[in-house]
Amino acid sequence: MNSHFLDGHYRILKVLNDGEKGKTYLVEDVNFPGSQFIVKQLCHPSSNPQSLTILRRLFASKAAILEKLGEEHDKIPKLIACFEENEQFYIVHEFIAGNLLTEEMIQGQPLREEQVISLLSEILEILVLVHSYGVIHRNIKPVNIIRRESDEKLVLVNFGTFNEAITNPVDNLEYMPIEQANGNLKYNSDIYALGIVAIAALRGLPAKEISNLRSQKNQLTGEILWRHKNLKVNSKLAKILNKMVRCDYRKRYRYATEVLDDLKKLTNIEQDQQKQHQKKLLLVITGIAGCIILGVGAWFLQLPKPVSDAQQKLYQEGVNKYDAGNYEGAVEDFNQVIKLDPQNALAYNQRGDAYYRLGDYEQAQADSSQAILLNPQDANAYFDRGFAFSELGKYKEAIADYTQAIKLNSKNAYAYYGRGLALAQLKDNKAAIEDFSKAIALKPQYPEPYLQRGILRRRLKLRQAAIQDFDTVIKINPSDTKAYYQRGLTQFINKQKYAALKDYTDAININPKYIEAYLNRGDVYSDLGEKLEATEDYNTILQIDPKFIAAYIHRGIHRFSFGDYKGAIEDYTAALRLDSNNVAAYNNRGNAYLELGNKKAANQDYSQAIAINANNALAYYNRGVIRTKQKNKQGAIADFKKAAKLFQQQGEQDSYQDAQREIAILQNNSAPAPTTRLKSGKREKN
Repeated sequence: MNSHFLDGHYRILKVLNDGEKGKTYLVEDVNFPGSQFIVKQLCHPSSNPQSLTILRRLFASKAAILEKLGEEHDKIPKLIACFEENEQFYIVHEFIAGNLLTEEMIQGQPLREEQVISLLSEILEILVLVHSYGVIHRNIKPVNIIRRESDEKLVLVNFGTFNEAITNPVDNLEYMPIEQANGNLKYNSDIYALGIVAIAALRGLPAKEISNLRSQKNQLTGEILWRHKNLKVNSKLAKILNKMVRCDYRKRYRYATEVLDDLKKLTNIEQDQQKQHQKKLLLVITGIAGCIILGVGAWFLQLPKPVSDAQQKLYQEGVNKYDAGNYEGAVEDFNQVIKLDPQNALAYNQRGDAYYRLGDYEQAQADSSQAILLNPQDANAYFDRGFAFSELGKYKEAIADYTQAIKLNSKNAYAYYGRGLALAQLKDNKAAIEDFSKAIALKPQYPEPYLQRGILRRRLKLRQAAIQDFDTVIKINPSDTKAYYQRGLTQFINKQKYAALKDYTDAININPKYIEAYLNRGDVYSDLGEKLEATEDYNTILQIDPKFIAAYIHRGIHRFSFGDYKGAIEDYTAALRLDSNNVAAYNNRGNAYLELGNKKAANQDYSQAIAINANNALAYYNRGVIRTKQKNKQGAIADFKKAAKLFQQQGEQDSYQDAQREIAILQNNSAPAPTTRLKSGKREKN
């Protein structure tokens, strides 16, 4: 396929789509090496010369419009060229590097309201221009919205305008309103489709379940019923979405500008409420300050300076960019605010949040520290710095900050939760459980403390209590994959393997790319002797992520278990190509080599494992087995003694006893016990 060219100079790199209505290719223009474009072939129903003449004229006029749109708006792909080849029509437009919106809309993981509002606003702004040119997109759905890699902005692609010129397809039914399906297309047909996208994002619905929304209608009004009791949505946002997806287009928003106006009113109301809260807080502080006689002058000097309109505008732009996920842009805006007013504690606080999201925890900690210096009574700044310290591994400092945040605001469930996480890192499990319990008492519908408390309870062997915590998380949010996964781990430890299988399967059904759930389910299948099912799970992981080392290790252990030693060696070798210092891979590959009779290769692998980690008891034990077979009695005894010492230090009592038995056999010149076995590393569980 790569040798094939379109229009003489577009070399096909990849077939992106091969459907009934045409093909889509990723191509390179050989005249500009390294350049990449999208080429779409558009099928048409007739080869009649007269029909083709009409189609050519329509095709050219539509191309001119889309070329203009691409020039006018940077969130619409630029049209590069159009051509006809063998009586087939092709369009070429720029390749947008980024992720499809479908990758953000993960099944069972709803987007936050602010993310949905940002999504709506960005696409509506594009539609305002598109509709002003008399163009209707016709094909709005998540796969036609790309989060551009260069600036994290949304780009609208795959306009249905060309399809309209060639034929009149009826597809995309999940997002298509009735009038469009009936051929009576309106501008607000696009608004309906975008509304369905937003509802799906709020609910975390997969595409296959979106079509079910059509059947979930009010018996009296016939309108879509998309809200359920577990979905908390701002009533004003819900009202906007309801109006976007009215079945009767005459009762729907007519223009994209109308929806934008209502969204702006919604965000302005929230900002006004925040300002009113700040005013009330300032009045309280002022009243308290009036009672204090000493220190008035010093306190007065620390009062915030009046905020200029320019500062307020910059600050709000920074907040908007942060909410939209553009953290680099937010940092730039907060930089300007701080430059205008170096005493603006709130700007430092917000910039610290943005740095935290960017993974720059040192700078996040520095900004939170400056915010605290400027306003020592800001509980949120201590809270933010606590999380930055935690990411830096400074758990004691984090605990001190969470404690101060709690002193300033004892009702902050999130501060208790953060402190619980830090305490857990320091292995103070009892105190961590107490903090998670306090967070739960303050916010009973907050699932994360239940989840973390359940994990700690399992570590403390309080398994039934742990399961109860995971049950509660699932009751709060039936789509919480982590709760199913953690409950599955607990069930497996309780030797309830079939219950564990069900939990891992539920997690996978909600999130088909949940690698850890596939890994653990594969291990359970392997333990149950389900050879094919286990292999399929490990293979699925490597299709999702070919560089996931644990999958090779676990599949190697599985293959070894039923005598496929060559297959096991292949897996361990693949793991070592990805990580040349993987001790488990060397140790386990040594076992497989030994089973095949290759003592030299096995000895080399055990010795390499020991060279990487001198405290690897398994490698010493297994090398002792080889040395025994090679009649190297003193070397074998030395290895078993080292293994026994390490097993004892690591609390591996059974393995310690095995090593001691081998030493006794060698020292007494007895024949090796028939039960002498090689030892493989345990499959790691999270």
